Amino acid sequence: MYKPGPDEIGDLAADIAAFHDMAPDMLDFREALIEGLSGARKAIPCRFLYDERGSQLFDQICELPEYYPTRTEIGILRRIAPAIARIAGSGAQLIELGSGSSAKVGILLDALDRPHSYVPIDISREHLRAAARRIQAIYPRLRVEAVCADFGQSFDLPAMQGEGRRIGFYPGSTIGNLEPVEAIAFLGGWADRLGRGALMIVGVDLRKERAVLEPAYDDAQGVTAAFSLNVLARANRELGSDFMLDGFRHRALYDAATGRMGIDLISLVDQSVTLDGRRFDFAQGEPLHIENSWKYSLDDFQAMARRAGFTPAAVWTDERALFSVHLLEVAPPAR
Repeated sequence: MYKPGPDEIGDLAADIAAFHDMAPDMLDFREALIEGLSGARKAIPCRFLYDERGSQLFDQICELPEYYPTRTEIGILRRIAPAIARIAGSGAQLIELGSGSSAKVGILLDALDRPHSYVPIDISREHLRAAARRIQAIYPRLRVEAVCADFGQSFDLPAMQGEGRRIGFYPGSTIGNLEPVEAIAFLGGWADRLGRGALMIVGVDLRKERAVLEPAYDDAQGVTAAFSLNVLARANRELGSDFMLDGFRHRALYDAATGRMGIDLISLVDQSVTLDGRRFDFAQGEPLHIENSWKYSLDDFQAMARRAGFTPAAVWTDERALFSVHLLEVAPPAR
C-alpha cells in the first residue's frame, strides 16, 4: 500500500481516525509492590519494568548481539508477509496487541492488500496515541483506530465494514510472559473476540540450549541487568522505598525440563527494605522474581492454540530454529 517518504511525513501532527478509551484499570505500582513483597515468593510484576528509562534500556537490549528474538522475528516476518497477505485477502483489519514501533507491523501493512484499518491496543494512553499517530503519518490513507484497553481483559473491537478478515497480531514472544494455563485462556479470549474465520499471528520463542538462551537474558555488557535493576531505582524514586541498588544482582536461569526462563534479582546480603512504613526482609541469596519467559516447541504451542479454539494454519521459523511465527485461524464452533 502507498506510504509517503520521510520528507512527506512532517511532524506527525495529523490525528488518527478514532481513539476508543475503554478506561482500563491501571495496576497501581505502590499497591502491586507492597503485595509482591508481602508474598512467600517476593515478586514485582514485569509491566513495571517499562518506565521511560526501562523502555530505553529495552530498546538497547533488542540491538545486542546475544538478544536474537527481535531481529530474528523481523527477518521471518519479512520473508512470510506475502504469504500472510495471500491468506488474509483484501480489506483486512489488522489488530496489534500492544503498540510498539512500526518495525514489525509495518512489514504486514506494506504487504496487505488494501487493509480496512489498523487497530493498535495498549493500556498507556500517551504511548498509544503517539504510536498510532506515527503509523497514521506513515500510512496517511490507512484508517487508524486506537483502543486504550488492557488487551488481557474483555472489550469490544471497532466495527468492520465489508468482507475483510480480522487479523490479530501479537509479536515479540510476549505470550511467553504468561504461565501456560494463562496463555491458553488469553488465546481463548482472543479467539472469541476476533470471531469465526479470523486470523491471529503470534510470535513464539522456541526451546533451545541454555548456551543460547541465558546470554540472551544476561548479556556481557550488563544492559539486561541494568534493565532489571532499574525497577528498584524506579521504586525508590517514585514510591520512596530504600532498595540498595548494589545489594541485588540480576540472574537469568533456564529450566530446560519445563521450558521456563526465569528472571530474578538476587539479594547479595541479609537486608531490609522499607516502603510506607512497612519492612520487608530479604535473606542473602533470596530471589525477587521479575519475569518469566516460557519457551515452547512447535507442537506444544500448536496444541495450546487448539485448546484455545484456534486451528493452526501455518508456522514459520528461521534457519536456526530459534524463533517461530504462528498463523492461527479461529476454528468454527463444534457441531
